[in-house]
Amino acid sequence: MADKEEVKSRRDQHLERLRKKYPEKKFEDDEEIYGTISDDYDQYEQELGGYRDREKTLSDMFAADERSAQFLNDWRNGQDPVVGLVRTFGLEIKDVLDNPEMQDKIAEANKEYVERIAKSKKLDEEYDKNMDVTLDTLRQFQAERGMSDEQIDAVMDFLLGVVKDGVMGKFSAETLDMACKAINHDEDVANASEEGEVAGRNSKIVEQHRKSNKGDGTAPLNGKNGQAGGGSAPKSQSIFDLASEA
Repeated sequence: MADKEEVKSRRDQHLERLRKKYPEKKFEDDEEIYGTISDDYDQYEQELGGYRDREKTLSDMFAADERSAQFLNDWRNGQDPVVGLVRTFGLEIKDVLDNPEMQDKIAEANKEYVERIAKSKKLDEEYDKNMDVTLDTLRQFQAERGMSDEQIDAVMDFLLGVVKDGVMGKFSAETLDMACKAINHDEDVANASEEGEVAGRNSKIVEQHRKSNKGDGTAPLNGKNGQAGGGSAPKSQSIFDLASEA
């Protein structure tokens, strides 16, 4: 008889969804789990609020003139918008276009349209140009570090997630912590290097001082009372003398 399929708890099901959505996180403690859930709720409520505002705007527009709903519905179904205007509003739309009092408004609207199209085209061209450079940078970055395709994809997914959160005006504690570490990285490395050098010099000074006091265990020749050459004992060097010689 086949084993019964394991039924996951609601907690395990939720954790599985979170780990799939945020593969860079481990979710090993409740603080991280519930913090992420809270952030998700905030994002959902913000997006839902935006949907409701847009829905209300459309509802108000439809209520003001029911023909606008018919026009948009025909357009959504593939109807030519110009034909849809005539179908919905009749030939009176042509009279509006030919009205001398409307010419300035129509000219201004057409100017805005042309500028928007030109700006959109320019942005598309700039995006394509930048993306070509970015792809070359990614390939070089991946080759220099011996990264797999999966690893470089994970890096890009993370960066795109940060960009998306930025557009939404959302910055998590993890993102802020990552930014702090990136900004302070060079300073931390320099401090660690300096601390290592100081520790090395101190260790050398202490070792030289210890050998000076201990000697090498061999009795000096031609000495008197353990003093070489019968003269006075040489003055032992201080740790500062040794430090200057290090």
